[in-house]
Amino acid sequence: MADTPRAAPPAHAHRAEQVRETRARVLGAARELFVRRGYTGATVDAIALRAGVSPQTVYNVIGTKADVLKAVYDVALAGDDEPLAVGERPHAAAMAAAPDAATALHLYARVGRQMLERAGPLLTTVHIQAPGRDPHVRAFVETIERERALGTATTARFLADRFGLRAGLTVAEAGDILWTLTAPETADRLLRRCGWSLDRYEAWLARSMTESVLGTDV
Repeated sequence: MADTPRAAPPAHAHRAEQVRETRARVLGAARELFVRRGYTGATVDAIALRAGVSPQTVYNVIGTKADVLKAVYDVALAGDDEPLAVGERPHAAAMAAAPDAATALHLYARVGRQMLERAGPLLTTVHIQAPGRDPHVRAFVETIERERALGTATTARFLADRFGLRAGLTVAEAGDILWTLTAPETADRLLRRCGWSLDRYEAWLARSMTESVLGTDV
């Protein structure tokens, strides 16, 4: 009996795949240009040219240049373009399963290091160069900081409920400490300006969070 021909994929599925491929190409081109030229030098026209698409395609699949920067930054931090919340990612499960608070904070520092490995070159663009020149990017940075503050507050609450904090430290204060220690500006100063390695930064971050939040050095 002859094999039954396979049905062609629906047109909408093919179109969705094309959009994903185009988006990935635009984000790759934009990341390269943001790092090499900075926010101002990476124009939409230049991004489109590098990606092999029209400027209108950039607007259609992602949005304005500020939207492109946000998308590039988000993908760099997460490591992919999947719509997964932070709490649904493997590192969150690993922290939840940690046997003690010090281990959880060391895992937290490792996640910060991994994010810097992926997004480090964009730190200067996002947090230092761009905000003073574009109100949309300033708004984006403010959003990032609110999200970071929410994330560190959630981590502080988790540590307090599961293990306890050092004597006299409130959950709110612990969240503020984590938010400050993990600030992109701090990482930029130590890694780029002071020339620290990622290994040294990760060890410092784990030790500083442990000493400040738990009162111990593990």
